[in-house]
Amino acid sequence: MIISAPIDYREAARRRLPRFLFDYIDGGAVTEHTMAQNLAALQGIALRQRILQGAGAPSLETEILGRKWRMPVALGPVGATGMYARRGEVQAARAAGGFGIPYTLSTVSVCPIEEVAAGANGELWSQLYVLKDRGYMRNALERAWAAGMKTLVFTVDMPIPGSRYRDRHSGMSGPFATLRQYAQACVHPTWAVEVGLFGRPLSFGNIEAYSGHRMTMNDYMGFIGSNFDPSIAWKDLEWLRDGWKGKLILKGILDPADARDAVRFGADGIIVSNHGGRQLDGAMPTARALPPIADAVGGDLTVLADSGIRSGLDVVRMLALGAKGVMLGRAYIYALAAGGQVGVDNLLELFAADMRVTMTLTGARSPAEITRDMLARAEKEMKAATPPKEAAAREHAPLRPVLQVSA
Repeated sequence: MIISAPIDYREAARRRLPRFLFDYIDGGAVTEHTMAQNLAALQGIALRQRILQGAGAPSLETEILGRKWRMPVALGPVGATGMYARRGEVQAARAAGGFGIPYTLSTVSVCPIEEVAAGANGELWSQLYVLKDRGYMRNALERAWAAGMKTLVFTVDMPIPGSRYRDRHSGMSGPFATLRQYAQACVHPTWAVEVGLFGRPLSFGNIEAYSGHRMTMNDYMGFIGSNFDPSIAWKDLEWLRDGWKGKLILKGILDPADARDAVRFGADGIIVSNHGGRQLDGAMPTARALPPIADAVGGDLTVLADSGIRSGLDVVRMLALGAKGVMLGRAYIYALAAGGQVGVDNLLELFAADMRVTMTLTGARSPAEITRDMLARAEKEMKAATPPKEAAAREHAPLRPVLQVSA
């Protein structure tokens, strides 16, 4: 198929992947309401179009956490990325490095830290979950630091995995999962040969380096289900802040009170995120949660955001709402599944082109000039002029999901 827009990679990935893998990355928690709201809320943000501003060709370069990025976008942590392309974490890291932006390696990656560090060509960040096994956490931190990863993304919104019903329907988990996965792989021979056979995806390098034994997909799902720690509190993480010498970013903040706690904790940054709608179905969309958080703590630490970002236009919207940069998740995994490193390279170019067009039409010459002033006022004025009953009906009308998955 012809790829002309970032979202085209979603359909390309759906065609290439076994269903259990596509649904794992494409799905959300419970009814997937929050996942759909992430998209709808962000796409509903109107920007002010400005004319004759003499902005010239905009620059996308920005400085975040003391480092220069080619554009205010990083590749976020996604578990089992190596299931989507042969040694997928390495390919994604190379794409990010070639484009001059960071790549974040998940705790539950197929490729181990050392392999990714050896194959990468740019800045690498390490992601870590709150786990019961503190020995594993310390081991992962030590290995990440030794591999040159000086920024830690600590995910705090997953004390327990969300209820992801689509995974049980598709065969990622649930009854006869292994048999269903093999059956689905057989009808996707390109993936089965290139990734399933020669990509060694049924190996979870970071966990295996610690456990000392090979892990199957069922072992991986069991590790996720049994090792997260719902009892963790701020006081339990003091050893992390005291022991980690590099930058520390907390991922999964949705409330200004938690953001202020992150400042007191000593975090260098936060990522405003609802985990792409994969945790609490009914949580606030990131686009709505971001402005009050940015207002509360934007002067104290670096505010990043994710969830629902599908284009360079969406990046500009998030920056206008108060983020200094964004993290991509599903968007780049779709591209990786469809075309490997080349797909991610092209996706990033499409994002950059979108950003330049949007910035030119709104009069912004750099990311620093993308501010709250760029948001259109028309929506507020229209809401004020709408009769109360009509406004209430519109406010509570059910939103149709933006993305529909074929059966």
